[in-house]
Amino acid sequence: MTAAGYLAVDSGGSGLRVAVGVPGREPSARGGTREPVRTGARGIDPAHLMSQLVPVARSLAAEAGIVALDTAVVGAAGFASLGDALRAELPGALARELGVRAVALAADAVTAYVGALGSRPGAVLAAGTGLIAVGTDLTGWRRADGWGHLLGDCGGGAWIGRAGLEAALRAHDGRDGGSAPLLACAEERFGPVRGLPGLLYPRADRAAVLASFAPEVAACAARDRVAAEILRAAARHMADSAAAVCPPGGTPEVALTGGLFKMGDPLLVPLREELARGLPHARQVPAEGDPLHGAVRLATDLAADRLTLPGEPALLCVIRGRNG
Repeated sequence: MTAAGYLAVDSGGSGLRVAVGVPGREPSARGGTREPVRTGARGIDPAHLMSQLVPVARSLAAEAGIVALDTAVVGAAGFASLGDALRAELPGALARELGVRAVALAADAVTAYVGALGSRPGAVLAAGTGLIAVGTDLTGWRRADGWGHLLGDCGGGAWIGRAGLEAALRAHDGRDGGSAPLLACAEERFGPVRGLPGLLYPRADRAAVLASFAPEVAACAARDRVAAEILRAAARHMADSAAAVCPPGGTPEVALTGGLFKMGDPLLVPLREELARGLPHARQVPAEGDPLHGAVRLATDLAADRLTLPGEPALLCVIRGRNG
């Protein structure tokens, strides 16, 4: 049996992804849940997170032969704006239930950054349904966008999907800027476009529904100028966000992470061009890992007391020595 280990958690829109291991080694066991953590008037619900996490953590620790989980890192979607209750309650709860002595709570954008670049200066674009850019010069953090599909997330999946559906509706109406290929794709996926408002507006998951159309925009881009222009505009928005957070000096690195980039060259080619134009001093590099990998890296550094990334309550918060 191994004496002590770490717990790394990625809490997102599809549930928890969890890893346990011993500092300095690859994770020994991985697991997860399929239920997203609830949010309410107090923000992210720490009790609901713990009710899902504790049985998984205990099971994985037993599987890996780890007697104690001394260190925990929890990266959570929405932590920057909805994390007050987590900061107040989660360290004590982790200490009581699992014996954790050192905790780092982070925005999922920070764990995405660390997964992609480690502790090097630079910027990371994290793009899925939404979009956020995070950067650091190792003295402080900067973030851009991540404001949700109604106010921002410009260039993200919901943004691309909404622009594609707008072009479809323009074609339906006979207005300028319409796309007949996108209209055909929209009707194949959703039915007659007259029904789109009733389909989308009442749904709590409308951002995800909009984002589901983004791959159709990418598929049309090679043969449709409007679709290609949508992806070029998305690339410009992404590059603007990266430029807003990237350190201005030296040779910082820029990496991309998130499911949106699986769309491939229709998005990546214009994005690389826009990044080269907007950030000529930066070096574009592939992401080394995902947000769970970032949580593992943070846990390893926290356990060894060599965490060098800057602390900031809304983005990366370290708490040591709580006993509940």
